[in-house]
Amino acid sequence: MKATADLYIGIMSGTSLDGIDAALVDLSHPSPRLVSSHYQPYAGPLKAALLGLHHAGHDELHQSQLIANRLAREYAFAVLALLKQAGVPAAQVQAIGCHGQTIRHRPEHGYTIQLNNGALLAELTGIHVVGDFRSRDIAAGGQGAPLVPAFHDRVLRHPDIHRVILNIGGIANLTDLAPGRTTIGFDSGPGNLLMDAWMMKHQGKAYDKDGAWAAGGKVVPALLQRLLAEPFFAAAPPKSTGRDLFNLDWLERHLAGNEAPADVQATLLALTGDSIAEALQRFCNGMQEICLCGGGAHNTALVTHLQRSLPQCRILKTEELGIAADWMEAIAFAWLAQQAMHLKPGNLPAVTGAKHPCVLGAIYPA
Repeated sequence: MKATADLYIGIMSGTSLDGIDAALVDLSHPSPRLVSSHYQPYAGPLKAALLGLHHAGHDELHQSQLIANRLAREYAFAVLALLKQAGVPAAQVQAIGCHGQTIRHRPEHGYTIQLNNGALLAELTGIHVVGDFRSRDIAAGGQGAPLVPAFHDRVLRHPDIHRVILNIGGIANLTDLAPGRTTIGFDSGPGNLLMDAWMMKHQGKAYDKDGAWAAGGKVVPALLQRLLAEPFFAAAPPKSTGRDLFNLDWLERHLAGNEAPADVQATLLALTGDSIAEALQRFCNGMQEICLCGGGAHNTALVTHLQRSLPQCRILKTEELGIAADWMEAIAFAWLAQQAMHLKPGNLPAVTGAKHPCVLGAIYPA
């Protein structure tokens, strides 16, 4: 790696709870360059423990700190594997931007919790760590999410084409990059998390590959309408959400009880597709391109649903813009770490609702 490279590592472990995305990124260019990437899946017991912490339980404070330490070690393993793969020594990396694992997101109460032990991660890797990105925005009256639109605004804007960047992870969120207009972005609702949870419960698989199981079922119109009646969908941005609202308990409260499991899966795919399409039509008037990233970009049935709902738009993956769809968020957190290390703002108040731009993240020196 040439000496002039400005290397950062971004680590993302999202709402899907599938594992750790780690990206080594060269930020010395106007467009970030992905040097190397590494995916590390969560072991079943760790995923189960993290799911358990989404609800109040016995001794949860102690358990959360033990799991934060375990996560820091997992993140460190991912960093070391990434650097070994790239042939880059830790001393060449400026900082790690680590999102941590969200177990609570309650901006309406003034807090958000992303589990990690940044001090331990810095100790284990010998690299400066930036973590806890969301709290500063919430302190300034914002939602603390989504944060990636600031990165989209910096690197993916086009002077003439009205683009929307649509990230379909556990939660779906969008960034509206309309030429000549202020960037907006918000969570539209569930992305993959309800489909994944239902798939695991009934098929014992982590996700519905290509949306094949959903495609074999039939949408239940009455169920879809009950789900779409959730007030979150009608709320105007800025807004953000997570497993605190959308989870299996939420889904099962809306079931009549006689639905075929495949039909529920088809309805959940329609819920994700319809809530995204409705949000795009309400708030992104005039859009020409929808650029997909996140795991949902590979769900063929979901992408077909979106194209059918939005025939006027060209739908593509962000690879065509130079950023891999699977690594967008990890790359973004590398960029957010760079912003923090240079004491530059990382949020967009028009997106999060914060009173002003803020430098995001707590820095743990190596």
